Amino acid sequence: MASTTPFSIQHPTWTTSKTLKFHEPYKNLHFLSNPSSHSLSNPSLSSSSFPFNPKLSILNPPLLFHPLHDSSHDRLLEDFEIPTINNHQKLETLIKFDQIVHGESSKRVFIRDSPWISALYWKGTRKIANKKVKLELKDIEKRKYNLLRRRQIREETEAWERMAEEYTGLVKEMCERKLAPNLPYVKSLFLGWFEPLKEAIEREQKLEKSKKQKSAFSPNIELLPADKMAVIVMHKMMGLVMVGHEDGCVRVVQAAVQIGIAIEQEVRIHNFLEKTKNHQRKKTMHDVQESMDKEKEMLRKRVNSLIRRKRLMEVQNLVIQDETKPWNRDKQAKLGSRLIELLTETAYVQPPVDQSEGIPPDVRPAFRHIFKSVTKNPGQKTVKKYGVIECDPLILTGLDGTAKHMLIPYFPMLVPPKKWRGYDKGGHLFLPSYIMRTHGSRQQQDAVRSVPGKQMQKVFEALDTLGNTKWRVNGKVLDVVERIWASGGNNAGLVNRGDIPIPEKPSSDDLTEIQKWKWSVRKAKKINQERHSQRCDTELKLSVARKLKDEEGFYYPHNLDFRGRAYPMHPHLTHLSSDLCRGVLEFAEGRPLGKSGLCWLKIHLANLYSGGVEKLSHDGRLAFVENHLSEIFDSAENPVNGKRWWLTAEDPFQCLAACINLSEALKSASPHTVISHLPIHQDGSCNGLQHYAALGRDSQEAAAVNLVAAEKPSDVYSEIATRVHEIIRRDSNKDPATNPHALLAKVLIDEVDRKLVKQTVMTSVYGVTYVGAREQIKRRLEEKGHITDDRVLFSAACYAAKVTLTALGELFQAARDIMGWLGDCAKVIASEDQPVRWTTPLGLPVVQPYYKTQRHLIRTSLQVLALQREGSSVQVRKQRTAFPPNFVHSLDGSHMMMTAVACRDADLRFAGVHDSFWTHARDADLMNRILREKFVELYNMPILENLLEDFQTSYPTLKFPSLPERGNFDLQEVLRSPYFFN
Repeated sequence: MASTTPFSIQHPTWTTSKTLKFHEPYKNLHFLSNPSSHSLSNPSLSSSSFPFNPKLSILNPPLLFHPLHDSSHDRLLEDFEIPTINNHQKLETLIKFDQIVHGESSKRVFIRDSPWISALYWKGTRKIANKKVKLELKDIEKRKYNLLRRRQIREETEAWERMAEEYTGLVKEMCERKLAPNLPYVKSLFLGWFEPLKEAIEREQKLEKSKKQKSAFSPNIELLPADKMAVIVMHKMMGLVMVGHEDGCVRVVQAAVQIGIAIEQEVRIHNFLEKTKNHQRKKTMHDVQESMDKEKEMLRKRVNSLIRRKRLMEVQNLVIQDETKPWNRDKQAKLGSRLIELLTETAYVQPPVDQSEGIPPDVRPAFRHIFKSVTKNPGQKTVKKYGVIECDPLILTGLDGTAKHMLIPYFPMLVPPKKWRGYDKGGHLFLPSYIMRTHGSRQQQDAVRSVPGKQMQKVFEALDTLGNTKWRVNGKVLDVVERIWASGGNNAGLVNRGDIPIPEKPSSDDLTEIQKWKWSVRKAKKINQERHSQRCDTELKLSVARKLKDEEGFYYPHNLDFRGRAYPMHPHLTHLSSDLCRGVLEFAEGRPLGKSGLCWLKIHLANLYSGGVEKLSHDGRLAFVENHLSEIFDSAENPVNGKRWWLTAEDPFQCLAACINLSEALKSASPHTVISHLPIHQDGSCNGLQHYAALGRDSQEAAAVNLVAAEKPSDVYSEIATRVHEIIRRDSNKDPATNPHALLAKVLIDEVDRKLVKQTVMTSVYGVTYVGAREQIKRRLEEKGHITDDRVLFSAACYAAKVTLTALGELFQAARDIMGWLGDCAKVIASEDQPVRWTTPLGLPVVQPYYKTQRHLIRTSLQVLALQREGSSVQVRKQRTAFPPNFVHSLDGSHMMMTAVACRDADLRFAGVHDSFWTHARDADLMNRILREKFVELYNMPILENLLEDFQTSYPTLKFPSLPERGNFDLQEVLRSPYFFN
C-alpha cells in the first residue's frame, strides 16, 4: 500500500539529453495539442491537481504508441524516450505531462488519489488514444482504397476512349503544325491509319442508317462512336499479328471473332457509362423527355451511391440489365469481317524514299486479304484453303521494338478483385470475368452455372485467396533486365533482338547446292519469325512491368480451367510465366526473415541455380551457397559488369533476385530481422506421379517420388535415365544384322542423361503418347547437336521414346494400372455417346469438352467464314485418352486450393503454380506442414471409390470395371518426408 505522508517536490535542472521528446505528430491527438507545453523542463511548475500514484513506474509509461505506417505522416505517434531518473524526477515528469494534457501552467495543490483511480485514468486515456489511432488508420486506408478503386474503374472502362482521344489530338496537332510528331513506330502506323479508318466507319454507319435493306451487322456497327471502334480494330489486329506465328498472317475467322468480341464488350461498358451521365435538359422539353431525364438522373445517383458504398456487384448488374442482348458468334464475325475489310481499304504503308532517285513514293496497302493453301499433316495430299489477313513486311519491321505501346485491356488490378459468387460474378470490377475458361463448351458452362453456391464455397475462397495476394515489381531486377535488353538481349534467357542473315543464293547451278540453300533459307526465316514473336512477347511483358513499377502493389484475379487448375486472368506479366516474369515479381508485403527463413532463402537460391544442386540434401544445398558467397555478393552488387555468376543459373533472373535478398541479409548487423519480399518456392517431386502413388498406395512408387522420408531427395528422372541407359547398353552389344536397334543404340549410348528423359517422364502421367514422347526426345537430341543427319535423328528419337516408355512401365506399374482403369471407365461412358463427368473433392463439377465439331458457314462482306461449333456427339477416343490426365489435374488443383485456404487461415501470403507453392521465407516451415497435412487429408478420402459410385449413379445401365488393386502404403509417412515438396 502506498504511503499517504505528504512530501515536498524538488525541481532539478534536466539536461537536453534527458528531456522527454515530443514530436509534431502528436498534434493529431486532441489531448496532446497544446503547442506551448511540449517542453517538460520548465521548473516553475510546483504542484498539480493531476491524480498520481508515487509508486507508478515511469519506466513503463502507460501510453505506448506505435508507429503507424501508410499514413500521411511517417509516424503519427512515437514512443517516449525515458532516461533513468530518480523519484523526484519521476514525479516532476508526470506533473509536467499533466501540463501538456490540460494546457495549464499555474501552480495547483497536489492531491493524491487512490491507486485504483490512477489506474482507471490511465486505462481510459489509453483507450481514447488507441481508438483515435485506429480510426485515423481506417480513414487513411479507406481514402487510399477509394482512390485506387477509382483508378481501376477508369482503367477498365476508359482505356479505348483515352486512346481514341490521344489519336484525335495527334491528328489535330499534325494538321495545325503541318509536321508529323515524333512517335514510336507502332503509334506512327496507328496515327496514319486512324483518321481514314474512322471516316470510313462513319460513312458505313451513315450508309446503314439510310439503307432500306440493312446488312446483318447494321444494328451493331452503330453502337459505338467511330473513333473508339477504329482504335479497337487497329489494336486488336496488330495484337494478333504480334503474337501470331504464321509469317505475318492472321486467319480471318480468328481476327473477325476477336474484334467482334472486343466491340461487344466495349458496347456494354459504353452503354453503361452513357446511362450514368447526367444529361441536363431544358424545361421546355416534352414531359416524356423530362421523365426520361429524371430516370437517368436517378440511375446516376444510384450508381454513384453504390460505388461509394463499394457495392460494385450491384453496379455491374446494371451493365447486365442493359437492353442489349448478348451477341452470338454470327454477329461478332460479321461485324468483325466488315471492320477488317474497312481496315484493308484504308490502311497503307510507305517505305523510306530515296529522294535522289526522283521516283514516286511506293505507297501500298498495309493489309491484304488472301487465301493460303495448307496440308493438314505433312505428307498428306489433301489441301485445305483458308482466308488470312496478310500484313506488309514493313509492318513487322520495328514492330517488336515498340510493342510496349500496344493497349492491353486486362491489366493486373490496383485493388483486390471482387469475391467470386458465381459463374460470372467476381474478378474484375467491370471487364467481363468468368470463373471458368470453358472455351465455348455449353455443357461445362451449364454444369458450373447450375451447381449450388454452397457446394462451390471452397473453390470461391481459394480463388479469392490467390487474387488477394498483393504483388509488386522488383525494381532492382527490372533495371538489370532493361540493361540487358537495351544491349541486344541474347543473354539470361532473353531472345536475341537481331535476326540471323538470310543465306545468299549460291552461284553454282548444282541442284544439291540449290536444295540445301532453299532449306537453309526456310530455316533462317523460321528462326527469324520465332525471334520476332519472342521479342514482341518480351516487350509486352516489360511494358506491363514498366507501367506497374511505381505502384505500391497490384493483384491478379484468378479463374479456373475446366479441370479446376487456377490461373491468373492477366495474360502477360504473371508468376505462372517465364523466369523473366518470376524474377521481376515479388510480394508487396515484406516479412522479417527469421532464423528458419534465412536457411530457406539459401535453399531457394540453390534450387534456382539448379544444375544438379537441387537434388542434394538440404545441408548440401546450404553448403553450396556458403561456398559461393563471394559470387553471390558480386552478383548482387554488380550484376551486369561483374563476374555475372548468376547468369550460369538455370533460372537466372530469379537467382539474381535471391542473390540480392541474401546479400542484404548477410551484410546486415541482424540478418534475421531483414525484411524479405521474395516468394520462396516449394515444388512437388514429379507431382503427377506423387498423386498416382497416393491413389495406388504403392510403397515402391511412393519412395521413388519422395512420399517417404530419406536422407536426400529421390530423383525419379535419374532413375528412369539409368534404366534407359542400361537397356540401350544391352542393345548396343547385339548384332546389327539380327537386331535393327543395335546401330541406333550405339549412336545413343552417350546421349542418355536425366535431361533427355525428364519431359517424357513428367508428362507420362498426363497421357503423353508415343508420338509426343518421340517429339520431346527429338528436341532434346537437337539441342545437344551431336546427331546432324535428320533421318538418323528421327530414327534415334523413335527408338529412345519406346525405351523410355518401357522403363516407365516397369517402375510405375501401379500408376499404369490406375491410368488404365480410368481410361476403361471413360471408354464405357463415351461409347454411349456421353461425355465423362465427375465432381472434384472440393465440389467443382467437371465435364470433358471433347465433342465432334460442326462447321457453321456464315457469309460476310469479306468471305464465307466457317465457324466451329460444339456438336452433339462426343469424340470417343479423346474422351478416353484425356480422362486420366484430366482427373489427376483436378486432384492437384484441389490440393493447391485446399492449401491456399489453410494458408489464408494461418495468416500466410500464398501463391500457387499448380504443383509449386510460394510464401515468405519465414513462413516456409509452416506452409510445408500445411501442404503435407492437406495432401494426407485429400487422399484419406475414398477418391476412386467415390468416383466409381458417382459413375454407377449417373450411368446405372452401364457396367464399369472393378477398382485396381492397391498397396498398403501409410499416408502418414508424407508428414515426415522433408523432400515431398522442397
